[in-house]
This record gives sequence, C-alpha cells and structure tokens, in this order.
Amino acid sequence: MLIRYITQIGRYFLMLKEIFNKQTKWSVMKNLIFKEIDDLIIDSLGIVAFISFFVGGVVAIQTALNLTNPLIPKYLIGFATRQSVILEFAPTFISVIMAGKMGSFITSSIGTMRVTEQIDALEVMGVNSLNYLVFPKIIALLLYPFLIGIAMFLGVLGGWMAGVYGGFISSAEFINGTQMDFIPFHIVYAFIKTLIFAMLLATIPSFHGYYMKGGALEVGKASTVSFVWTSVSIILFNYILTQLLLGS
Repeated sequence: MLIRYITQIGRYFLMLKEIFNKQTKWSVMKNLIFKEIDDLIIDSLGIVAFISFFVGGVVAIQTALNLTNPLIPKYLIGFATRQSVILEFAPTFISVIMAGKMGSFITSSIGTMRVTEQIDALEVMGVNSLNYLVFPKIIALLLYPFLIGIAMFLGVLGGWMAGVYGGFISSAEFINGTQMDFIPFHIVYAFIKTLIFAMLLATIPSFHGYYMKGGALEVGKASTVSFVWTSVSIILFNYILTQLLLGS
C-alpha cells in the first residue's frame, strides 16, 4: 500500500515536469485557455457567491447568539465574521467545495478522453497531451484568487446583512468590528494559500483523469478518488501554510 502511494506521488511529480515540456502553439493554446476560464472560473461564480453570502450570514448570527454576556462589545460580531471569512472560510472552505465541482469536471472530462482514446490520438499526432490538456487549466486557475476575493467580500456582506437586518447589531458597530485590528498580511496569507490550492485543483484531478484505466464506470470512480485526494491535499497544505506564514 505504501509503495503504491509513493509510486503515485512520483508519477504525479513526473507529470508536472511533462506538462511544461514541448509547448503547444500559442494560437491553439490561447483558445484552450479562454475555454478553461469559462468552464472553471466563470461557471463557478454563481455557486461561490451563493455559498459565501449565506455562510457569512450564518457566522455572524452564530457569533451574535453566543455573545450572551452584556459586558462583551457587540462589534466583536463584525470582527469575528471578518476573521473567519478572510482567514479560513473563503480560501479553504470554498476550495474544498471547488474540489468537488471543478475537480470532478476536470477528472471526468480528461478521463472520458482517455476512455474514448482521444488522448492516444493526440499523442499519435505528435502533440504533448499533458501540455495540451492540463497547462490551460493551470493558467485559467491563476484567476482563482479573483473568485476567492469575491467570496471574501460577499461573506462579510452576508454577515453585515444578517447582523443588521436580524437585529443583532447596528451597522456602525459591525463596520467598526470589521475595521478593528485589521492586519493586511492576512489578505496576503489568504491569497498565497489560494494560489497553491489553485495548483492542486488543476493538477490532482487532471492526474486522476489522465492515468485512469477502464471504461465509463471507472471515470466515475476516478472523479470520486480525485475529490478525496484534492480535499485531503488542500487541508494538509492549509495546515502547513498556516504554520509557516502565521505561526510564530
């Protein structure tokens, strides 16, 4: 079992090396990149906006309901919402959800090409299939921080609306809380995490789709396995990066 995991990890890193070899012509690659931006980033805007807004509202309401001591200032609701959304919810929680949405899409699309022998056809034509299929996804997901920035904004906005219109806190107190003790590096930390998660989201599902064997049933299994391993990698890297960037 251990040897199999080590072999898979080695094959993954060899795949990363191969992605950047023998580049596809820019005239072809440009269209592939725009297609991936549409499929992976634009198509994810709706679900990211919906989840961010309502989870931000839930964070604010739960914080308000737990601040039962009258000596604790109300502006801590805004502070807690901002910290939760920026540090963990937007970069990490949304990335785990995207491991399901983007990851299963990437694995199933590449896996179907493997099953229908389209990848073999690319190789016969002298095209580096890994560069052709995976490189555009990596470039497209460089825009992933844009998606997470929207998630941060809508999460805090959802918290503000839930807190103010739910009668838990005044607008001035919530805004005061969101501005209190703000550390700009927390935004940098969140976007560093986001870029690394974007690389994982592009490459791990591609790996499981590209190297799968079998038929249509195995495509579904590969999608499930890729979701599990992408999520595990995101959680693991989240811990390591938090320790490195915020631990003192």
